[in-house]
Amino acid sequence: MSRAQDNLPVYPDNQGTKRTFEDMYDEYRPRIRHYLALKVNPMAADDLTQQVFLRAMENLDKFNGNSSLFTWIFKIAQNTVKNEYRSISRKHEMPYDFTSYESQSISLDFARYVDIRIDISAALKQLSELDQQIISLRFFVDCTLSEISRIVGMRESAVKNRLYRSLEKLKKELKEWGDITIMSILDLISFESKSDASHHQSNVHQDLFQELKNNVEQIAAKYNHQPSRKIVIEIYPDLPTFHQAAGESDAPDWFMGTFENNTLKIVSPLNPGPEHTYQSILRSTLHLYTMWLISDINPLAPKWIRQGIGGYEAQQMSEDFIRSTTSAAISNHAIPSFEDLNDDSWDFGKTGFQFSYLMVEFIIKKYGLGPLNQIIRNPDGYHDIFHLSEEKLHEQWAKALQDQLV
Repeated sequence: MSRAQDNLPVYPDNQGTKRTFEDMYDEYRPRIRHYLALKVNPMAADDLTQQVFLRAMENLDKFNGNSSLFTWIFKIAQNTVKNEYRSISRKHEMPYDFTSYESQSISLDFARYVDIRIDISAALKQLSELDQQIISLRFFVDCTLSEISRIVGMRESAVKNRLYRSLEKLKKELKEWGDITIMSILDLISFESKSDASHHQSNVHQDLFQELKNNVEQIAAKYNHQPSRKIVIEIYPDLPTFHQAAGESDAPDWFMGTFENNTLKIVSPLNPGPEHTYQSILRSTLHLYTMWLISDINPLAPKWIRQGIGGYEAQQMSEDFIRSTTSAAISNHAIPSFEDLNDDSWDFGKTGFQFSYLMVEFIIKKYGLGPLNQIIRNPDGYHDIFHLSEEKLHEQWAKALQDQLV
């Protein structure tokens, strides 16, 4: 919203002083925008937010003070959403809804470099529409109980009771995550009572936390890099939900995790699908974290470097598995080139992980960690780093693999 307007309207706040509409915009815009992003396509949320505040400014003289200013503006936002839905319906498009929006997750602040979030969209869908709205307003839009009561037209005590009952239902739906999940929700709710909460944490969290705790600092030191930002790990309840969140609905069952920017998405270790196990998801999470770290060092690092270092640090593939799946290609002199190992198709899943791992292992054993760190930062610097061309380095690696096979 432009700050170039003169004579902005003023309104009384709760203390009886006067503040400009611009002050109100700065204070309430993030919450209104967040609500709209839950209800419509997030790409449209910014435009709708502008519409809401323009309508509020145009109708500020109608604000009679019977409710808080935020509640009054929120009602405008709700009507704006309804109008948007009508427009979408006429165009035969599908509206977004907060229960299917992938950002609906519980955040567990784990460590300096990692924030773990658990997707709760499926659990929310088990609640009534009113309970979903109350949870959404309190948990995701940060409304007070008083504001929620005015928005939904219920007494504050009734809102409080429904919120507690909704949390109990959520607790049953999220039972596999243990009480730490509900405690995390309650931490964001100002009136919680923790007297009957168990202090036993889910083994999933303990194991995942431990897996990362034991390795992230060491890996950062090994590759001489402190992350430029915190990574967010989002955990999805099953493969179909994860695949949909990753935008790959038809992905193969082995596809259990991915990352984009600073967000890492994985399927829950509790429901890993037919190609993985509880333990392999934990190790694969470390694999993905390492890949993200390498990308943070150099976003242009080739796929074989990212995948190879991720696999090398996670050590989730056994020697027998690697040998059995690569021996035919090695013996037939069909070892993939570096270009082949940058393949972004699902064919990479056949042997791409294994050969990327073997290349990184070869560099570390023959040349050491220093040259590996250099090639991460300068992927075209083969001559300067190894004193070999890319082709010669590949030939050297291929011969080492064939010698090992014999």
